[in-house]
Parts: sequence; C-alpha cells; structure tokens
Amino acid sequence: MGKDSGGRFNFKLVSAVSARGDMYFDVIEERMNSDKFIEFLKKLRQDAGHPIFVIADNARYHHSKKVQEFLEKKEQQDNIMMAFLPPYSPELNPDEQVWNYAKREVGKRIIRSKDEMEKAILSVMSTIKKSAKLIRSFFRMPDTKYASLDF
Repeated sequence: MGKDSGGRFNFKLVSAVSARGDMYFDVIEERMNSDKFIEFLKKLRQDAGHPIFVIADNARYHHSKKVQEFLEKKEQQDNIMMAFLPPYSPELNPDEQVWNYAKREVGKRIIRSKDEMEKAILSVMSTIKKSAKLIRSFFRMPDTKYASLDF
C-alpha cells in the first residue's frame, strides 16, 4: 500500500466571496488560527482596495481576543468590519456554496494521490474565481439572498 492510499488527504484552504462576484482564496499551512486569519483579512482588504465587510461563521478564531484587538485598531475600524452568522447555520454562508460546488466538481475526478488532489482542488477553485456569474449565483439562493446586492 502506498502512503496516500486508503486515507484522507489533508489540504487546507481559506476563501471569501463577494456579492459582486469576486473571490479570494489561499492555501494555508497547518490549522487556521487567529494569526493566520488576521493575515487573511489583511490580504483580503489589500486586494479589495476598499473597506470590506466580512460575514463570518463562528469559528473560534473569528471571535478570539487577538482578532477583536486587531479589528479595534484605529487603522482597521473603517476598513474591516465583521458580522457573524448564527451558530450552526452554514446554509446562510455564501462561501459554503463555493465548497459545495468545489466538492461536487472534484468528486467527478479520479484522484490517486495527494498531488492530484491538490491540483484538482486548485484547478476547481481557479475556475470558480474566474466566473463572477457563478459566484454571484451563490448569493441568489433563498438562504443567502440577504447578503446580495440586489435583494
């Protein structure tokens, strides 16, 4: 048996989508934590080029003291704002639709190694990122319409 056979592949990504059809994603090393989330927020804000409003789920690091202190800094107050979804409500998160779509697309492929898995995931995520129409559709579902630009 090869080292990749029979087990789960461990590949970590973080992503964010906007109702305009923008998507940002990044590969992360090891587990997500407060420091990595802060770096993600900084990159997201820089790439957006304007203030951002982040709707986050209730991951522990989203609520950490370190993240709250970062958001409360004067230079962040008008640049990064956050709101939280109710606990246990992934259906309200438009970004969850990215993952649902990606899982369906990757599931159609034959994957034999961790390398093939990483390539497939990155390929699917890049395809999603290039389709503003697809990303906007994630905001037009009954449970995610609240976050759209055109109620």
